[in-house]
Amino acid sequence: MNSFDIIGPVMVGPSSSHTAGAVKIGNISRKLLGTPVKKADVLFHGSFLATGKGHGTDRALVAGLLGFPVDDSRIPDSFRYAEEAGMEYRLSGIDLGDVHPNSVKLRLQGGEGQKIEIVAASVGGGAIRVTEIDGLPANFSGDYPTLVVNNLDQPGHVTEITSMLSHKSINIATMQLYRSSKGGHAVIVLECDQEVPADAIRWLAHLEGILKVTYLGLAE
Repeated sequence: MNSFDIIGPVMVGPSSSHTAGAVKIGNISRKLLGTPVKKADVLFHGSFLATGKGHGTDRALVAGLLGFPVDDSRIPDSFRYAEEAGMEYRLSGIDLGDVHPNSVKLRLQGGEGQKIEIVAASVGGGAIRVTEIDGLPANFSGDYPTLVVNNLDQPGHVTEITSMLSHKSINIATMQLYRSSKGGHAVIVLECDQEVPADAIRWLAHLEGILKVTYLGLAE
């Protein structure tokens, strides 16, 4: 932990967990969708649902979906900016079970039909964890360029992906593997030290057995 983690983020709003964290969840989810959000179904869980409105969590989440940073002065008026941008959104509650109390499920859709479903949590000090993508587990912070590969559980995919990253001189910070069942759907999550170029992502997406490639880059 460094001194900036202790001090907390520069932000608009009363709470690093309920406002700054919510903005970051929205912003990262928008990047994972890969296109501006056209429709958003936002389902708050736990303390996000119980006390979020008073902390401005609803406005903060919508601001993040619009791409606003945590210190943007427009955050309190995000509903108006969403209407001006033509972004439809619905705010409601959900019981996600035994998860972090500051959790939210997002069902997002882009203008050309792109879709993604994300569960994420604000874990304190403005930090967040993405815990689920499209129904499969995940566990990453959004602080690194992150590659999420949905694939069939078949031999060779990990080797193909890591070899490609090595060829592109990209160092892997962390790698996580999840699967629904043997031979079923699986997900590989790789946090990297460098950005993954677009041509590498396109190459991955066309490999046999790869169902979907989602990329979170840090550059705007």
